[in-house]
Amino acid sequence: MLDGNCIEASEHRLDVLRETRAGALPGKSLVVYDPALEMAIDVFPCEDGHAQERSLLGQLLPTIEPSDVWIMDRNFCVRAFLLTIDDNDSYFICREHKGLKWEASGREIKVGKTGTGTLYEHWVSIIDDFGKSRQYRRIRLCLNSETRDSEKEIVILTNLTKTTANAKLIAELYRKRWRIETLFQELEAHLHSEVNTLGYPKAALFGFCVALVAYNVLAVVKATLRVQHGEEKIEKEVSGYYLAGNIARTYDGMMVALPDKEWIIFQAMPLFRLAEVLLQLGSNVTLSKFMKSRRGPKKPLVKRNKYSKHPHVSTAKLLRGEKPNE
Repeated sequence: MLDGNCIEASEHRLDVLRETRAGALPGKSLVVYDPALEMAIDVFPCEDGHAQERSLLGQLLPTIEPSDVWIMDRNFCVRAFLLTIDDNDSYFICREHKGLKWEASGREIKVGKTGTGTLYEHWVSIIDDFGKSRQYRRIRLCLNSETRDSEKEIVILTNLTKTTANAKLIAELYRKRWRIETLFQELEAHLHSEVNTLGYPKAALFGFCVALVAYNVLAVVKATLRVQHGEEKIEKEVSGYYLAGNIARTYDGMMVALPDKEWIIFQAMPLFRLAEVLLQLGSNVTLSKFMKSRRGPKKPLVKRNKYSKHPHVSTAKLLRGEKPNE
């Protein structure tokens, strides 16, 4: 799964930023996420916060390997990029961008339904740089209810064959693309990947990449717990927030109790032996310390009063029952 991440605006601590009111963007990056491993397996950082994500695709091309399946949003629906994936004997599941030119090669037919809508499919052709026609499948999911962006359908392009993956499976795989969005949310909320005091691009990007490494460490911890305590229990009940917080709180004390030399044994340990040690440690974890807080059903949004003459209000006055302008 491929997606881009833009680091949030930093504070105006640098001299060059102090005379501007605009948000200062210290960088962005492309991240490759493997849903089977639940880990970030590659990152392509860029210091230019205004750079278009598509401009970074050239760095990614050498990493494409045969039989890869790339799942991407429409921002990466670029003809040259899709054709390169095809040329490398790899596959793509990509949401269609309206700017991509294609011609219908067959009549669109209804092929089934999912829990979210009705599926239609047909073949389309895209012309490469040598004038050769490439045949791809175009799958259209007409949604039962609109998205939050008021979209009524999702259109997906793929070069996977029908025998490999039918339209329903393609739609389901694309639907799981939210996992990489969850990665970015956890990076920011649990691992502080975006430190707004880091104004220099190299520093901000380094901090983001360190958070990615920490995320992968947590992924190994979660995988160990899934083996020992059950996948469903860990997925639904264990909180990544509490796991990350526990590691952060105990790290300094653990490094005092166990100096650097005590960790060398793990560095030289064979992989299978390390896995055995992790599983042994995972069996001793008390899961009750890391359980998610249960929440009730979401309540409808409350319409807030707007004070046009008083854009700021005193919370203390409101708590005392006074009017905001008293």
